Amino acid sequence: MKDQCNVVGCTTSLCPECLRIIDAKIYEEGGKVWISKECPEHGVFEDLYWGSYEQYKRAQRYFWQGRVIENPHIRVENPVCPFSCGLCSMHVGHTALANIVVTNRCDLSCWYCFFYAEKAGYVYEPSLEQIRSMVRVLRSEKPIPCNAVQLTGGEPALRDDLPEIIKVIREEGVEHVQVNTDGIRLALDPGLAIAWRKAGANTIYLSYDGPDRETNPKNYLEAPRVIENCRRYGFTSIVLVPTVIKTVNDHVVGSIVRYAIDNIDVVRGVNFQPISLVGRVSRSERMRYRITIPDLLEALSDQLEGVVIPEDFYPVPTCMPISWFTEVLSGRPRYELSSHFACGMATYLFKDGERIIPLSRFFDIDGFLEYLLEATDRIKKGRSKLFEAFKLLFKLGSFIDKERAPKYVNIPRLVFNILVRRDYSALADFHYKTLFIGTMHFQDLYNYDLERVKRCVIHYTLPDGRVIPFCAFNVIPQVYRDSVQRRYGLPIEEWEKIKGRSVREDFYRRIEISV
Repeated sequence: MKDQCNVVGCTTSLCPECLRIIDAKIYEEGGKVWISKECPEHGVFEDLYWGSYEQYKRAQRYFWQGRVIENPHIRVENPVCPFSCGLCSMHVGHTALANIVVTNRCDLSCWYCFFYAEKAGYVYEPSLEQIRSMVRVLRSEKPIPCNAVQLTGGEPALRDDLPEIIKVIREEGVEHVQVNTDGIRLALDPGLAIAWRKAGANTIYLSYDGPDRETNPKNYLEAPRVIENCRRYGFTSIVLVPTVIKTVNDHVVGSIVRYAIDNIDVVRGVNFQPISLVGRVSRSERMRYRITIPDLLEALSDQLEGVVIPEDFYPVPTCMPISWFTEVLSGRPRYELSSHFACGMATYLFKDGERIIPLSRFFDIDGFLEYLLEATDRIKKGRSKLFEAFKLLFKLGSFIDKERAPKYVNIPRLVFNILVRRDYSALADFHYKTLFIGTMHFQDLYNYDLERVKRCVIHYTLPDGRVIPFCAFNVIPQVYRDSVQRRYGLPIEEWEKIKGRSVREDFYRRIEISV
């Protein structure tokens, strides 16, 4: 373990070899943040945690504790994280976004993917009844039921009944449904965009790693066709999702943002995902491919020539004071994004003519948050809700630099509608006037921090009724993902016999298409 260093935190982690729970130190060295842990059997493991100590300290200022759910799905007398997931009573944070794996079949075989059917040896495809049951578990969470579901895989478009799946989820009261896809079938069959939209899908979460064959061999030709098909048929909510790998495509992250800006009429955001190095990976390979959130933000700043800089980005739990203020106004619990501050960061860009303006350049975010905390406290002490709501309406303008603010949108009114109207349409209106730029760094066994797992708000739901944090589901697959999906799946041979075809028929073989 590191002894002569600036220790910035202590946590627990897992041994990458035997999954033993072990103590870990988070420390600063060379201006970066590292994690170090020692297994008595397998020795010391060290890895990069955050590429900038200064950005780590800044993000840490926005840490706020979330609430536990009142009805944990798994009741264990002495839960042990991460092996008692379900969610258990230790978990801090409700399900903000639930992933439902609708198939582990895929039409691609990317080397960095978490899983797909042929690698697993079985086909996992829950029935409509099982999916409905999973959604009911999510909707039963108290005090805040899950209201956003992502359909993922594998490749969800391989399910011919995907529109029926979307309808089932909407029937259960979920307002936001997004489809996580590589876009291959959307490019080849524009009718899918129509069918998904009519069924109730809100967003297409489109994998997009770069603009050319070298950075994005899987869909560099197909992604533009997806965007054009969606534009043509009125599906105007696409989020580009690049997996960012150092030395592979980190040099085109700025180009990806520019591409999103060029298509801002249908692209609502870019959500970068620094690679999670699952499986056994040597230290030299980890150092070659590892990129952290601060590294990504610096690359964006350099490649976009300062259009956005790291200081424009804020960690996910920054929005907690907004949740608390709307909660005291409404008198009932509101959605909380209470993840660990190191999990992700984001900003919003406004396009005003030729200008691209990050929210933080004209909006005093820190002053606004401080005001909301004070207003929340005043209401809790007995101040009139109506008085504070109207006071906010007149106060909002003081947080805005009118000379720098975009001219095409009334920012005070937009923010006031989100806080006071407190409905999904007000938030959607905000997103349709901006471009979201975010980054979410999912963990692997080498940088694993159990404090992050305990606060995860992105979960997977299983047919057996359990709800599993993302970084438990995918990082220790033998414990959750693989064992459950094998139990509820079919061996490939049996599935092929029932369907009368091979899973290999799903694989995409590119025929050059015009874009």
